[in-house]
Amino acid sequence: MVILLILFAAVILTAGCINSKTTLTDSQEAQENSINSQETQENPQKIQENSSVIEITQLDQINTSLKKGPVLVKLGAEWCEECQELNPVLTQVATDYAGKATVVTVDIDKSPKLADYFGIYVIPDSSVIVGIENGKYVYMQEDGNVTTERSTAKILKIEGKEVYENVLDLALQKEKVKSN
Repeated sequence: MVILLILFAAVILTAGCINSKTTLTDSQEAQENSINSQETQENPQKIQENSSVIEITQLDQINTSLKKGPVLVKLGAEWCEECQELNPVLTQVATDYAGKATVVTVDIDKSPKLADYFGIYVIPDSSVIVGIENGKYVYMQEDGNVTTERSTAKILKIEGKEVYENVLDLALQKEKVKSN
């Protein structure tokens, strides 16, 4: 019993913020989709930039960025303290990798469909997308392997910029090998 309590405490302390967002009703979801669609038509980019970190609301924005290179995606929320602590790290990574990789964030409260698409249950949740294969995203794992299974490529806690840089470097190396 003591071991179970210790394990439970360890999971809680290392897991990050739990997605406690309430589920949208169908009418709320339809209204949000209408708003997102209207905003996207008015401003196709619908992007807010914080230095060179881009806030996105749609998968098409990831797909467009993938044409330029790997995409580091962080999913989080404004209310999540750990997500906010990660922002300066991502800003530095975005600056260091400008022109080579894109760093994007997704606010799960503003984009619940993206949160569902990526299967988010704990935030912050990050991963590096390196391509699309058979209609699925291809992710770079921390060990340098690629996979279409995001669950094996997630970075679920606050890490130093070295972790993100390492995964991006591996993605860029793989990209260079592909192009040669």
